[in-house]
Amino acid sequence: MPDTRRPAARVDAGRRIVQILVAARLAGPLATVVLALVAALLLLLINIATPLQHWPKWLCLGCLSAGLGATVVAGLRLKTQLLSPLVSLESTVARVCQGEPGASRSLSNVGVLDGMARDIGALNAELTELYEDMDTRVARQTMRLAQKTASLKILYDVAAEIARAESLEALLLHFLRTLKEMVNGRAATVRLVAPDGSPRLIGSIGLDDDLVREQDMAPVDLCLCGTVLCPGEIVCDNDRRYCSRVYGRRMFDSDELEVVTVPLKHHDELLGAYSIFIERSGISRREDILDLLATIGQHIGVAIAKSRSDHEARRLSILEERSSLAHELHDSLAQTLASLRLQVRMLADALAGQTLPDEARADLWRIRNGIDEAHGELRELLASFRAPLDRRGLVPTLEDITRRFGQRTGIHAVFQMGCRPFDLSAAEELQIMRIVQETLTNVRKHAQAQTVRVLLTREQTGEYVLLIEDDGVGFSTPRRSGHPGEHIGLSILEERARRIEAALNIESEPGEGTRIELVFNPSARSHPSEQVD
Repeated sequence: MPDTRRPAARVDAGRRIVQILVAARLAGPLATVVLALVAALLLLLINIATPLQHWPKWLCLGCLSAGLGATVVAGLRLKTQLLSPLVSLESTVARVCQGEPGASRSLSNVGVLDGMARDIGALNAELTELYEDMDTRVARQTMRLAQKTASLKILYDVAAEIARAESLEALLLHFLRTLKEMVNGRAATVRLVAPDGSPRLIGSIGLDDDLVREQDMAPVDLCLCGTVLCPGEIVCDNDRRYCSRVYGRRMFDSDELEVVTVPLKHHDELLGAYSIFIERSGISRREDILDLLATIGQHIGVAIAKSRSDHEARRLSILEERSSLAHELHDSLAQTLASLRLQVRMLADALAGQTLPDEARADLWRIRNGIDEAHGELRELLASFRAPLDRRGLVPTLEDITRRFGQRTGIHAVFQMGCRPFDLSAAEELQIMRIVQETLTNVRKHAQAQTVRVLLTREQTGEYVLLIEDDGVGFSTPRRSGHPGEHIGLSILEERARRIEAALNIESEPGEGTRIELVFNPSARSHPSEQVD
């Protein structure tokens, strides 16, 4: 089957050539040149045929002049209408191929090539849009890569800081400032959820950008408008100008600032949270930053869970050691005291009908009462060894000890808390608990008191003070220089205080009661080597 596309293309090309010649006004001059040449050729033939005639020569010369003039006109129009626009078009196409934006704007006065120039301009505009879109995409991807790189660096810093942090509190306070600066926040606070479920404020950064630690915080204040204002919190839904004037720091309402919460979770258990106060619409739409904050919160949550797991493991090891000591005391000393108690009773029964000196009978009763008292104290000691440490911390333990002491003895016993809750290692909790138990035992046995007060407070220097005082008969404070074996109870208290690097002060006068003061600094922040009782 013959291919008809080529003849049709040739016909279209011929038509297009004619259109270009007509549009360039070259058809007339070219036709004039052709006609002048044909006429000159005919007149030349006539002149050859009739050499005596002169008019053919003059007419031939005129035709050649007209043809020459048409040739000059055709050449000028060819240059202005085709060649010059074609050169400009070629230069523009080269600039378009090089990706120069706006290259088609130089195409003007292109004559018959105006249609082609418009097509090249449209192509250049599309290419420019594609280049701009590509640049925008590249810039966006570059920004995303930069953000991912910054996020990876932050996460690396999180992992490194978790590994080298001296304590859990130092870790939380370090990232308190880091997270605040990362989102350009106005203020920030960090809280931990205590084992009893209550939130505990660890630290805060206010508008002055100064870090306030837990031990430097004043008790939680209640503004006159009724809002509880903790250090670092600057949003109040009441009259902010009134609260600012009353509380002495600048306050904002919820229309100005929003609170971004970074939960600290581990296995869906909420262990704490960061609260960052930022301007409205600051990062609420930045999903990448919110995801990064959530990831940081998960990492810190794992660190908190690990710290609590380590603390629980140390507590369990101490409980196991105490249980082991209790078993050993029960199998050895308790059995011996029980045997001595039985033998002394049998001896007393055997000598009941005998005549004995009063001094011997008094000594026998003192021995019998002493063994009974030692047996009772040993049973109480075994019970305290077997009693588990309260997971909620020192304060609930002291409350229970004080309450049980009052119930057993009938003495009015009061426990008072004058500071915020704080963390202690398991060994510190055990030593402080034993100091309180032994002190209350001495009060029960010797003080003849009506009221006992146990007070836990904190000094301005950051040290904690445990005060146990009674209104009993008191005693003369013993001198340090004494015979070996004297004042064993006080020596045991002092030894327990030394184990946790605490200072024990004893004040007492006959008839004025007794005051025992234990001054200590929790070492849970620095992770000391724990000692087992």
